[in-house]
Amino acid sequence: MPVIQGLEWAFDTVAKTYEKLRPGYPDGLYRMLLDYASINESSCAVEVGIGGGQATLPILKTGCNVTAVECGENFSKICEKKFEGYENFSIITGKFEDVPLPQAQYDLVYSATAFHWIMEEVGYSKVYRILKPGGVFARFANHPYGNKENPALSAEINRLYAKYYCPYHGKEQKEQREYGEEQAVHIAKIAEKYGFVDIRHAMFYRTRIFSAKEYIGLLGTYSDHIAMEEKVRTEFFEKIEEAINRYGGTFTIYDTIDLQLARKP
Repeated sequence: MPVIQGLEWAFDTVAKTYEKLRPGYPDGLYRMLLDYASINESSCAVEVGIGGGQATLPILKTGCNVTAVECGENFSKICEKKFEGYENFSIITGKFEDVPLPQAQYDLVYSATAFHWIMEEVGYSKVYRILKPGGVFARFANHPYGNKENPALSAEINRLYAKYYCPYHGKEQKEQREYGEEQAVHIAKIAEKYGFVDIRHAMFYRTRIFSAKEYIGLLGTYSDHIAMEEKVRTEFFEKIEEAINRYGGTFTIYDTIDLQLARKP
């Protein structure tokens, strides 16, 4: 389902579950990012929207000094504990838009499945300001697509979304499409509008298989599902779990992960 703006608060209410169930990112993505950015112990980076820290460790392991900016207090506490062994890690609790950060001081600003919550002009302009000349902005995100090899189950779950989710949020049901190259290119080109150069992008793929109960746990970390009234959400989730068990007992997610890279001249 598409993002519903204004629900950023929801993730922090399930921070522990989010940290446990949300996936990390492929090794190939980090190889491309680090080849492009060339950071080391003398470098400084900002991570925008650390969440449960799914994208943090590969950057910390370079020795780079990472300052995470996270609006959720529970996420901040989790990540303080999770990375307490790294002297090169610090975290600021607040919205990236509002947190004061020094201009032209950072070699890398990166954001993993979080930057879409920030207004484009505000986000890109601030990233540009705080980067050093030659500094890198890396934006990447995971785009899950559900169970395309089991059309009967997909049809049943679509019916349940039409019955529970769409009326609750006042939305019309639309055909879900797998994330593609055209969308990744469109996001990559946004950086041009704000003065960035040397723009690149890449796509990565994987599959994840869940039991019915595991998949319901994952759904419970999505902001638009969290925001549903508890009684409605509980019945909705129970029906989805029943459907998965009726049609084979597992649910497969096909992930497309896109990476956009851009440099401040």
